[in-house]
Amino acid sequence: MALLEGNTSGLVAGVGAEAAQPLHVTGKPVPYGSLGHYKLGVFTGVLPAALAANSEIFQFRWAHATNLALITKIKMSACVSTTFFAAGVPVQLDLVKATGWTVAGTLGTPITMGATGKARTSMGSSLVTAGDIRIAAAAALGAGTKTLEGNSMAGILGPGSTATPGTIIPPLTSIWEPDLAEGEHPLLLVQNEGFVIRSVAVPATGTWQVALSVHWAELTVF
Repeated sequence: MALLEGNTSGLVAGVGAEAAQPLHVTGKPVPYGSLGHYKLGVFTGVLPAALAANSEIFQFRWAHATNLALITKIKMSACVSTTFFAAGVPVQLDLVKATGWTVAGTLGTPITMGATGKARTSMGSSLVTAGDIRIAAAAALGAGTKTLEGNSMAGILGPGSTATPGTIIPPLTSIWEPDLAEGEHPLLLVQNEGFVIRSVAVPATGTWQVALSVHWAELTVF
């Protein structure tokens, strides 16, 4: 059995099989210094089913030269819109990491974070450059200049045929949510890195929309 002593409090905690008693701890967010933690929720426009394979519908680029972006959670949902899907391939979406991202994407709706999305009002404004987060409107996004990794980091499959407008991917479905408490490493972005959400494949007819929620921290070190 070992002992741990607090650095300032002088309190001592037994570690190990000390009468088989648990050690009570309180989890805290990743320390952020003068920067902060941020959250963003966005919707695509009404997307056609006939998007080309691997069309990008969401982009997140990190361009800061020295600080880091720690992606802690990405959740999504998708619904059929005004036109039913015909029978066909399932709806396939994936998450892909990008490197060498020197020119931002185009088209769609560019997002300006600025002082919005802070998890706490006293946090610093986000360092994401205006337009480096982008969501599709009614067509795929322009790629910009970057290199996508050859393998997806995550993927989601939804039903491709539905008789009535309805859910394809249920609300708050996680496509990226590492278990930090278990030591799983989050997605850490350095300058000119980022990630995209792609429509890998959808049925040949129909219209649909996607909602996305992204949580991240901006840090000096990790």
